[in-house]
Amino acid sequence: MQSVAVYCGSATGNSPAYTQAAQELGTELARRGLTLVYGGGNIGLMREVAEACLAAGGTVTGVMPQALVDLEISHPGLTTLEVVGSMAERKTRMEQLADAYICLPGGVGTLEELTEVLTLQQLGTIRGPVGLVNTEDFWRPFYAMYAAMAESGFILPRFVDALVMKEKPQDILDEFDRWNYPGTKWDND
Repeated sequence: MQSVAVYCGSATGNSPAYTQAAQELGTELARRGLTLVYGGGNIGLMREVAEACLAAGGTVTGVMPQALVDLEISHPGLTTLEVVGSMAERKTRMEQLADAYICLPGGVGTLEELTEVLTLQQLGTIRGPVGLVNTEDFWRPFYAMYAAMAESGFILPRFVDALVMKEKPQDILDEFDRWNYPGTKWDND
């Protein structure tokens, strides 16, 4: 594992714990020598994770559509900023650049990114781990829904087992070191 895509809110949310988690994740990625790949923003939790990674001496690659760059939302101090044409291209490029995927709290965009990487993991397009930073139980309802999909026969239980959910970012990264790819949805147990 050399790089981690981080999906998170373009807002900071209503709890200081969300900001703290983003900062801890950015610092921990730098400490472990892992490149942060994120949406390139200079707002919300996006800024917090990038600033923390940079402050700790880390490498940060941002990927942002030109329309958002034009609105001056891009972070000016990144190691690398890749400008793409659309939000769909942004997601694809982030998936290509990363070996693993972590979601901090966020909104609908973060949820969309999460469900896309989980889908691609099941299809075998990506083979890296996916983790949820469960600050203040933010992701518990999503995890319950994901487990319900397995209980109802819509996904295989091994994919629920493969999703790493921890409160602390360092615990997720530790778990990633021991993680094994669960195979595709077509692989027999």
